[in-house]
This record gives sequence, structure tokens and C-alpha cells, in this order.
Amino acid sequence: MKSITSIWHSPKKHSNIYGLVALIWLLIVGFMALLWHLGNTGLVDETEPLFAEAARQMTVTGNWITPYFNEVTRFDKPPLIYWLMAIGYELIGVNEWAVRLPSALSAISLMVLGFYTLRRFGCLNQDYKQPQKLQQLWLVAVLGASLMALNIHTILWARTGVSDMLLSACMGNALFCFFLGYSSSVISKQSKLPNLWYLAFYVLIALAVLTKGPVGIVLPGLIIFCFLLYVGQFKAVVREMNLFLGTIIFLLISVPWYILVFLENGQSFFDSFFGKHNFQRFTDVVNGHDAPWYFYIFIVLGLFAPWSVYLPLAIHRLAWWRRSWWLRQPRHNHLGIFAFFWFVCIFLFFSISITKLPSYVLPLIPAGAILVAILWSEYLVVDHKKLRKRGLLLTILANLLLAILIAIAFLLIPNFIGNDPAIFHLDILLAKSGLITKGAIIWGLMAIAIIVCLTKIKYWRWIICVNLVGFLAFTSFVLIPTNFFLDYHRQLPLREIAEKIITIQKDQEPIIMLGFKKPSLVFYTQQPVKFFRRHQSLTEYLTESSEDIKSDTLLIISRQKEIRKVAKLQAQDYQQLEYKGIYKLIRVPKSKY
Repeated sequence: MKSITSIWHSPKKHSNIYGLVALIWLLIVGFMALLWHLGNTGLVDETEPLFAEAARQMTVTGNWITPYFNEVTRFDKPPLIYWLMAIGYELIGVNEWAVRLPSALSAISLMVLGFYTLRRFGCLNQDYKQPQKLQQLWLVAVLGASLMALNIHTILWARTGVSDMLLSACMGNALFCFFLGYSSSVISKQSKLPNLWYLAFYVLIALAVLTKGPVGIVLPGLIIFCFLLYVGQFKAVVREMNLFLGTIIFLLISVPWYILVFLENGQSFFDSFFGKHNFQRFTDVVNGHDAPWYFYIFIVLGLFAPWSVYLPLAIHRLAWWRRSWWLRQPRHNHLGIFAFFWFVCIFLFFSISITKLPSYVLPLIPAGAILVAILWSEYLVVDHKKLRKRGLLLTILANLLLAILIAIAFLLIPNFIGNDPAIFHLDILLAKSGLITKGAIIWGLMAIAIIVCLTKIKYWRWIICVNLVGFLAFTSFVLIPTNFFLDYHRQLPLREIAEKIITIQKDQEPIIMLGFKKPSLVFYTQQPVKFFRRHQSLTEYLTESSEDIKSDTLLIISRQKEIRKVAKLQAQDYQQLEYKGIYKLIRVPKSKY
């Protein structure tokens, strides 16, 4: 049997072994981070059920043009995510797996195309006669694909049935296709047609626009424009890409739905979608989601941890200020600087935006993964005696400090958890769950392992492995179990209430929720639900709709406090049907109002 050392130093001869090891590792990462228990927890209020129910309504009504939620049009997002969920319903039934599979598969597609791109163009000065360069290409591809999945940002949105991960995949894969086309364009420069990678780019940005609107073309266009100007390739690439043909492809895919939904809904669609949910989000605060300009520094630092601490060094090593050097490089050496513009353009664009949400910078994660992977792949193949020690040491110390701080933060979590109106005594329940202890232990062990690796410079290269294995353990033993914990205490009571409603609801008996707006109740009952926070709104609805309400009773879901303050009911005024978690399900005679 060949020794590991001989295989390591002969990557060309043993490429099949390299490929098999890479495949096994990425299957483990992809399954554990993105697919394991994906549909085994309920939908999470507030946003996920909005998408799930809008998609379900498409299958019920047969209207695949106008999205509806709770009998009201929902123009927040274009239809691609709804269509994919609806197709999932048709194939595997109306369930959580069908809701979340589009997001999970989107993240997996980024891993796959990211791996392919890095495997081809992931290091500078490629010379396939040098074993060191072949080793680096395998390492950068495996590391980059792993980092795209193994971060809280990706795991969170890849396991949630909303449009953010789909947008990130459409944009990210479009940018990968652009770079693949850009790097291989010399092969087809005699043709009048753009190469297949460029054509795939046009299709994917069209799908991005069908996922979340104009941002799907604005951001890729901004990234590519800045990159091409920097490397002095703008005119050449514009000719290669055949923008006229590309525009036709883009318009044929992306525009028909916008025309059809406008014809069906008129100005209300235009005002809601383009006015509120695109232009206004960039220029003003929407739904209270404002934050300071430095908001995304902390978002990237926290949600891309621990890899985020290596981003400053990774960016610095690109020497992006040496434009003359980059101008002399062949196209296939440009992936690092392309990832730099990818990362920076998205970061600055949303930092300028007035409305800020953590999910907005999700599309820069693949670029961050590329930058860090290139950095570490260079360190892994270089002789440790030739390491540039100062910058790497400072960054490793930052990695160590971050691990220690996260371990301490886990121990202190119960002291900082505020009141959660949906879960009684959350701090006590979380302390008893063991999740806090497990999180502190895993990050503490990572810190200890990093300290051990720091004792000798030849061990420094193992620190990336410590982070990979540690974060995979954190995902398996803390992140995913936390999802089950929150589902059991927060979402399960609502699902049980919904099941009770299905069995006891009288004909045309209205369902009303007081004090909370939990869209999952609509999805799980498959019935319209009226949501009210104030007594006046409730009484106005009942007064105005008295003739339309055919039932003599009402089903009300709320906490005891809201039943007294909003519904103005005492115990003798209603019949209690169910009590789960903080929620009561009661039946009230309409005559009480």
C-alpha cells in the first residue's frame, strides 16, 4: 500500500485518490451542514411561513403569477422561490422538506461550482508540472467549497425556506460562470457567439432577477464592471460576451412574469414591489430595519466566524493596490482579485443602503471563502521555514482570541437573554438543555488545539484543520440541536394548536389570533387567519364583518394576558379548547361582541 507521503507528493499520478478524498469530505460537509434534519423541524415565524403558504396557494388556486398570503397579494419577492417550493409540494407533498430544499440545494450548487472554479483557477502562476501547484489547486478547491458551507450565515439561510439563499446561489453561480467564461474565452474568441459559460451567466442573472428583483442584475453588473475596469479588459470582454444576444436571453427569461403580474394587478404591484421593496429599502428605513454604517463589519465577523478573522490578511496578500502587476497577469490568474471585487462591492453596496438586514450580505460569503481558501492553500504547501510569520501569527492569535471569546460568551448567555414573549423562562430552559455547555466546550477545545499548534511553526498549518473539524462539530452538536430546541419550545405549540383547530373547527368559524402575528398558523391550518394587536381593531373587524361571519362562534388563539386586555374576555365568557406553551385556543360566542 502506498504511503500517504508518496501520494501527497505525486498529485498528478494519484489524482483519482485526491478526487475521492475531496468528494468524501465535501459529501460529509454538505450533508451535515445543509441537509441533515433539514425538514424535521417546523416552519419558523415570522418570514418562512409567508413563503411556504404563498407557494401552497399557487398549487391550490392554479395562479402561478400573483403570489397570495392569507387572501392578500404578496409582492415582496418575485416568484422563482414560490415556483420551486410549489414544484416540491407536487413532488414530495406539502411539508417542511419541500419548503427548504430549494435553499439547501442552492447552497450545494454554490459548493459544487465553487469547487470546480477553484480547482481550475485557484492559485497564481499555475504550472501543472509542479506538484506543489497541483496540491494547492486541490487544497484551495476543498477549502473554498467547505468554507462556503461551514459558516453560520450559510447554514442559517440554507436551512430556511426563504429567497435569500436562492438569490445568493443565482448570483454566485452567475459570477462563477462569468469568470469561467472570462478565463477560457481565448478558446472561442473566433466565434461570433459567447462561450457556454457566458450564456450560463445570462441565464443565472435572469433567474436572480426572478428571485429578488433588480438587485439580481445590479450587483453582478457592478462587480464585473469594477473588476474589468481594474484589469483593463472591459472592451475585450464586452465584445466576447455579445451583450446584444445576452440581453435578449436575459429579457426572455426575466421579463415575462413582470409583464403578466403587472397586467393582472396594475399599479399596486409596481408601487409595492419596485417602490417599497426595492427603491425604498435602499433609500429609506423599511420595517424598522435600520443600522449604523459599520453594521456589516460585525455581521461578517460573527456570521462568517472563524474564517472572518483571516479576511484582512487574505485581502492584504492580494496586493490589490499593485494594479500594474495585476495588469500583467494572464486571465486565469485573476480569480483572487475577482473575489476581492465580489466581496468589496457587495459589502459597500449594502453598507450604503439605509435598510440593513443580516441576510443582505449573504452573497459575499462565496467570495470570502475564496479569499481565505487561497490564503490557506498557499500556507499549506509552502515550506514552513519560508512562511511570512508576522501577519499569519497575528491572524492566528485573532483566531485564538475569537475562539476564547465565543466559549466565554456561551457560558454567559443565560445572563443576557431577555424576556421572550413566545417562550417562558428561556434562560432557564436553555441552561438545562446542555447546549450552552456543549458550545463552550467545543470552542474551548478549539482554542486549546490552536495553542498547541502555535508551539511549533511547522504545526501552524494544522490550525485550518482545527477550525474545520471544530466548526463541523459545533454544527452537529450545537447549531442543529438548537434548532430542535427552539422548535420544541416556540413553534411546536402553534402546530399543536393548528392540529386542534383542524379537528374542532365548525363550518365557516373564523380563526382569530390576538397579540401575535404568527404566519405559520395560516400554513398549518390551511385556513385564513385574522391577526389583531388592539381591542379596537378586533371590534371594528367584527362590527364591519358581522353579516359576513356566518358562524355564531369565533376561534381565538392568544395568551391569557391578551385574552383579558385585547379580547376583553373573562373566564366565564369563553370555552377553553386547548392550552399549549403560552397559547390558549378558546371558542367565544359572537354575541359577546
